This record gives sequence, structure tokens and C-alpha cells, in this order.
Amino acid sequence: MNENSILDQTAFHDPRMRGFRKREALGAVVALIDARVAALGFETIGLAAAAGRVLGEVVTACCSVPPFDRASMDGYAVRGEETYGADPYAPAEFVLKGRARPGREFAGTVGSGEAVEIATGAPLPRGADTVVPVEATAIEREVVRVREAVPVGRHVGRVGEDVQSGTAVLQAGRVLRPQDLGVLSGMGVAEVTVVRRPTVTILITGDELLGPGMPPSGHCFADMNSPMLSALVARDGGLPRVIGPLPDCRETLREALLEGVRQSDAVLVSGGSSTGPEDHAPGLVAELGELLAHGVALRPASPTGVGFVGGVPVLLLPGNPVSCLCAYDLFGGRVVRRLGGRPVQWPYRSVERPLLHKLVSAVGRVDYVRVKLTEDTVEPLAVSGASILSNTTRADGFVLVPADLEGYSAGTTVTMWLYDG
Repeated sequence: MNENSILDQTAFHDPRMRGFRKREALGAVVALIDARVAALGFETIGLAAAAGRVLGEVVTACCSVPPFDRASMDGYAVRGEETYGADPYAPAEFVLKGRARPGREFAGTVGSGEAVEIATGAPLPRGADTVVPVEATAIEREVVRVREAVPVGRHVGRVGEDVQSGTAVLQAGRVLRPQDLGVLSGMGVAEVTVVRRPTVTILITGDELLGPGMPPSGHCFADMNSPMLSALVARDGGLPRVIGPLPDCRETLREALLEGVRQSDAVLVSGGSSTGPEDHAPGLVAELGELLAHGVALRPASPTGVGFVGGVPVLLLPGNPVSCLCAYDLFGGRVVRRLGGRPVQWPYRSVERPLLHKLVSAVGRVDYVRVKLTEDTVEPLAVSGASILSNTTRADGFVLVPADLEGYSAGTTVTMWLYDG
């Protein structure tokens, strides 16, 4: 199979206690997601709630900003050419005719030898074309003495200087930033059309699991994946909703899966995705819909699965926390971001550094290797178990070793993706 080909659905092979017949190439699973998952529809929201949302349509300015010529300094509005030659020893003199303030214009017209006191943001009076900063003036009674020449047009914000009416200001697909909201408000935009945020149901399974944050009891311990997955989904623009921990019961999981499909735009199943006797999730997805990939040539997270139930993407994530994080990084996050209209690329910053030690891998699979960033190098972490989540808190990020390499020798420059972005 070509690395980037889209997978064909085949008859379900139950891997429980048998193992995987094959493991799909990472690129093929990514291509499947890209082919089958598209952005959701639009909704209209108020400007105050729009930060971080994805713009659904181009925004064209219906007015100019600023809508009038205005002062950009406190000072005096004059005819600029009449200040030419002015200096502290021979100031140009103007008769003060009135005042202009923000929201209140000077009612008259500025004539030759006349000035109007003006504040920043106030409309420029008719007849004036320049604002002389107050620091360059002196006033005695009703006479303004200008002590330096000021070029015509200086310290004046012109109509449309910020935004011209009729221009496309923001493009569809843009993740709105705080300053974007300021521009929209300045154009008189009170509501924007955005891509709907995907609701993502997170099903946590496992007889051994307690609720998040609970102390260990007997042979059970706290669920670590739902807090992690909820935060990742929220980071990628989704609305997480957690169900579980659920017991390793096929009917219970079946009901929860169907409820998740009805109530959300994507479902993430954590646990029960591998080849153990209680791993019911793959068979349920195949029974209720399509299981298009199960088993990936990847370490960790090889038991990852991708399917659809009622058109809703369902991702099977391994229960081991590091594998779960890896599977979300490589597949789950891509689904959430595509649904929400966001760029599919990782929201991680990358750096390039040489390896401090040799990094060993196996040909035929992609390795997701946690690493630390030193001042000049990238250092692979020695602990690599799929259940050692604290390994990722010690890590600054990860390196991907492609499937066609046996690893990297010490000193090789590699791309590292930083968890802290």
C-alpha cells in the first residue's frame, strides 16, 4: 500500500487475543482523516465572544476607518504652509478662533492666520490641514505662536487611513485575535459568522479506573486521560464532554458510543482499543458503522483506530497515557481542528537542534520520541514506556523518526516539536 493512499474498508478482523494482521502507514491514516473530515457549518455570534473563533466568511469594510480626518496629536489646527520659516526667534503667529474636541467639531472654517485648539481624535476643522503639536507652541491671550515649521498634513489621521471602505479586511478561516476584534468593532461590526465549535465526546473505559484525581484504591487508580484529552480538545477549539470511566462491558460501551455519536461531532474512545479480551471498541465501531483503520505502524499508539458511525468520526485511542497523547497528537487533534475549520498543522512550535545521543528506531514504523531541549542540543529521554505519563512532563517536546529510518546518529540535526509551543 502506498504510504499516502486512502484506506479501503475491508471485512472486520477481530484482533482480540489474535493480534493485528497488519499495521497501516501513518500517512495513509492521516490521508483518510483529511478525505473524510470537513469543517462544520457556521453560526453567528456577538463580537465579545469571538476571540479565538474561526471566521466563516470574508469581512468587507462597509465604512472607512477613521470616517473623518482627525487630529493625531494635541495641539493647534492650522494651514501648514503658514508655518514655513517659523523658529523660536521668529515664530509664526495665529489668532485662536476656537476649540475642537473628540466628538465635537469646530463649527467654523480656519482661515489664513487662524488656529483652532484641538485634542487627539477630534475632527479636523474645515480649512485646516495640519496639526502643530502643543510642545511647539506658546500662547499669549488669543495668539498662538508656532516655534517650528510643520509640514502640510502632519499629525492628521486621514479618512480611511486605517481601513478603506469596500476592502476585504479579514479572510475566511482566520482564527480571530484580540486586535481583529478591535478592527471589526471600529467598522461597526457587532456580530460575526464563525465556524461552529465541534462538540467532542470523550469516552473513558477500563475496570481499573477511578475518577480523575482520586487516590488509588485496591488495584484501581485514577483516570489520567480525560483531563489530558479535555485540555487538548479545548486547545484545538473543541468543546469536550467526558463520559466515564466506564466498565469494560460491551453493552455499556455500545450505549455510550451511540449516545456520544448522537450528541457530538466527534467521539474519542480512550482504552479498549487493542487486542485484549475486553477490548470491545473496535468491534463496536465496525458493527455500528465503519472501522477504516485499526493498528498503525507507530510507537507508541500502535492500537489506534479510526472509523465513522453515522458519519461522525470515532477515534480509538490507546488507554496507556503516553500512547493516548501520541495518538491524539497525530490523529485526534487533526480531526478536531478540521471540524472547527482550523489549520490542520500542529499547534506546536518547532526548533532544529543536533542530537546529544544516538536515537534508535526500527524500520517500518514511525517513532514518537520524547526529548528534552538543552541550550544547544536535543536529548532523548531514557524512559519510554507507554504508561509513563510523567515522562511527557519531563519532556520539552518530541521528535518523529520516519518509518524508513533506523534512527538518528548523535550529532544529527533533527526537528523537535515543543509541547509549550
